[in-house]
Amino acid sequence: MDVPDLLEAAALLVPEGSVTELDITVADVRDYLNHNEWEVALDLLEELGDVQPLPLGFWETLATAAEQMRLETSAAWCRWRCHETRNGIVRAELTLRSATEARRQEPIPSPGVLRPMWDIGNRTPAGEPALHIARLWIEHTPSLAPGEQASARLAPLAPQHWQHLEPGQVITMHEDRSVAGTAVVLEVRWPTAPTNRGSGAHHR
Repeated sequence: MDVPDLLEAAALLVPEGSVTELDITVADVRDYLNHNEWEVALDLLEELGDVQPLPLGFWETLATAAEQMRLETSAAWCRWRCHETRNGIVRAELTLRSATEARRQEPIPSPGVLRPMWDIGNRTPAGEPALHIARLWIEHTPSLAPGEQASARLAPLAPQHWQHLEPGQVITMHEDRSVAGTAVVLEVRWPTAPTNRGSGAHHR
């Protein structure tokens, strides 16, 4: 499938009544598609994907379209949302320790490349904190510098260890045994049933 067909296939998976906070609907997406504004249509579909949970096929199709358009960040975001659809959503307000308090001196890049460890309250058989790996995506900003705060999404490597998390819980981020940042859990949503893959193109 080429890009317009992929975007149209994704649009078919969005319920017609879906409306974003800025009053964007599927009709707006189709209008941009009719004018060959593919990148704008992709952006609007990503926004519509936040209105309500959509099937895995929606995000897979958008990811394939973004890859064909060579939009690396959009493709990475849609692949991230594929992972969340399969494994669940964890969002938190993350505050990094300052450069004088922690080892990190450089900003964390946003698009899901860092894989820090997290203390989420679990313990080893010896009673020590059990640290668990989760990839990190900083929301609404290209990077997060030491001492700064932003909302973030976590993609646990082993989601079964994170099932006890609840909004308001405080967890800590580690790049070594020391604390690199503190996060307050904002949202936790786990899949409740096998994922409906929907229609559309499937890669990876």
